[in-house]
Amino acid sequence: MVLLFDDAKKLEKAVGEEAAEVIAHVLEKHNEQSKQDLEKAKSELPSKADILALKADILATEGNLKAEIYRLEGQMDAKIQAAKSETIKWMAGMLMVQAATVAALVKLLG
Repeated sequence: MVLLFDDAKKLEKAVGEEAAEVIAHVLEKHNEQSKQDLEKAKSELPSKADILALKADILATEGNLKAEIYRLEGQMDAKIQAAKSETIKWMAGMLMVQAATVAALVKLLG
C-alpha cells in the first residue's frame, strides 16, 4: 500500500515527519506481508486438474458402489427366494401332518 502524496503530507502534518515515515514504513511492510500471504494461499488452492481428478475418482467410486449394491441385492433376492421355498415346503409338510392327525382323531373318536 503506497501512500499518495496528499495523504503523506496530511499524515506529516498530523503526527510529524518522523512519525509519518514510521507509519508509512509499517503500512508498506504490512502491505508486502499481505501480498505474500495471498500468494501463499493461492498456491495452496487445488488446481482445476486436481478437482477434475477428484471428481473422476468420486464417480468411479460411485460406480463401484452401485455395482456392489446391485450384486448384493441379487444375493439377497436369491436368499429370500430360497427361504420362501423352504417355508412353503415346511407348510405343505405341516398341512399333511395336520390332515393325518385330524383323520386319525376322527377315526379314533368316530
